[in-house]
Amino acid sequence: MSDNLTDFTFLQGVKVIDFTQFEAGPSCTESLAWLGAEVVKVENPTRGDPGRRLRPNAPDTDPYYFHMFNANKKSITLNLKSPEGVALAKDMIREADVMMENFAPGAIERLGLSYDAVKAINPGIIYAQVKGFGEGSPFEKNLAFDMIAQACGGTFSVTGDSDGPPTRPGITIGDTGTGMLMAITILGALYKRRETGAGHRLQVAMQDAMLHYMRVNFATQGRTGKAAQRGGSKVPGVTNAPMGLYPCAPGGPNDYVYIMTSRANPDHWDRLLKVIGRDDLIGDARYLTPGDRVERQSEVDAVIDAWTLGRTKYEAMKSVGEAGIPAGAVLDTDELNNDATFETRGVMQTMVHPVHRPFKMPGWPVRVDGKATRIAPSPMLGEHTEQVIGDWLGLNDAAITTLKQDGALG
Repeated sequence: MSDNLTDFTFLQGVKVIDFTQFEAGPSCTESLAWLGAEVVKVENPTRGDPGRRLRPNAPDTDPYYFHMFNANKKSITLNLKSPEGVALAKDMIREADVMMENFAPGAIERLGLSYDAVKAINPGIIYAQVKGFGEGSPFEKNLAFDMIAQACGGTFSVTGDSDGPPTRPGITIGDTGTGMLMAITILGALYKRRETGAGHRLQVAMQDAMLHYMRVNFATQGRTGKAAQRGGSKVPGVTNAPMGLYPCAPGGPNDYVYIMTSRANPDHWDRLLKVIGRDDLIGDARYLTPGDRVERQSEVDAVIDAWTLGRTKYEAMKSVGEAGIPAGAVLDTDELNNDATFETRGVMQTMVHPVHRPFKMPGWPVRVDGKATRIAPSPMLGEHTEQVIGDWLGLNDAAITTLKQDGALG
C-alpha cells in the first residue's frame, strides 16, 4: 500500500442519494464519494444497477465494470415499484443534500420523483440529471449510451484517417466525460447553497457535453469556415510538421512514438535533426519553415521513420524528450497497469473486495497535499441497506424487518 494515500474529507457530511446506473451518472457520484461525500446507491432488489451485469441465480463473474464506477459508495435496495419503497426514497431525499439520476427520459417522473416533487420535499436539494439529449432537442426522448453521444456530439467525425470513415474514439468520454462536468457543477451548486440555502436543478445532456470536449475542433471550424476534418495521427488545420505517430521496434501493434514539434519554437526541428543524426538537413531550404515541411510532409516523416524504426518507443521518447521536444510513447493498458510508479503515487490502486479477487484500477487523479484519495471497495448489492436506513431515517431493527416483509426493502 502506497504511503501517498489518505481519505479526502472535502465533502464530509454531504449526503448523496444516487439513482444512477451504468457509467455517466455513477462516474459523477463516485467522484463525490472520493471527495468524502456519503454516496448511497439505490438499487433494484433483484438485479441492482444493470452495470453489475448480474445473472439470475448465478454468481457475478464480471464485476470489473461495476467496480470502476462505484468505489467508495454504499448500496441499499429499495423496491421503487411499491408505494412503501417510494415513500422510503422520499424520506431519504428529505435528508439528502444531492439527488442524482440518469434513468431513461420520463422514468424518474413516473416514479413520482420529478424535480417539482422532490423540491417540495426538500427545497435545498441539488437535483442532478444526466440524459442523452437535452430538453428542446428534437431527440430529447431518445435513449443514448456513450457511443451514441459521441456520434451525435461530433467526436466520431474528427477521429480516424483522413481518407477513412468516422471512427469511435477508444475512450468513454461520452459517459465519464459527461459525469465529470456534472460533478464540477454539483460542487459549485453546493458552494452557492451555503450562502443562499437554495437548491438547484442541474441537467446535462451527453450530446451537449461532447461539444465541450470539441472546442479545439470548433476553433478550426471558425478559422476555416468548414467542418473540422479527420487526420489520423495528425491534427487537421495545424500547419506544422513533423507531427504524428512514428513506428518503432519491434513493430508490435502499439510500438509507436508521437513526436510533435511546435510552431511556436522553431528550434524543435533543428534539435530533432541532431537527435536523429541528420545534422546535414539543418538549414536545408526544402525544410526550413513549418510551411515548407508541411509541403514535404511525406519526406519529413520518412526521415524520422528511418530513425524510430531502429529504436523502441521508450528509447525514442527518452531521446527526443530529453532534447526538449514533446514526445510520447503509445502505451497500452497492460503497460500502464504494470508501471509501478502509478501505484506508488496512488494513481492506480488495488481494490480489495470482500467477494471478488483484488483488482487494480485508476482512482481520482488529483493529489491534495501530495496524497491521493484512498479507494474503498464497490458495494455488494444491498450491502448497506440496514445501516443506511437506520442512520438516515432513525428506524430500528423491528421497523426495518417490517419493511423487508412488506417488500419495500430488498
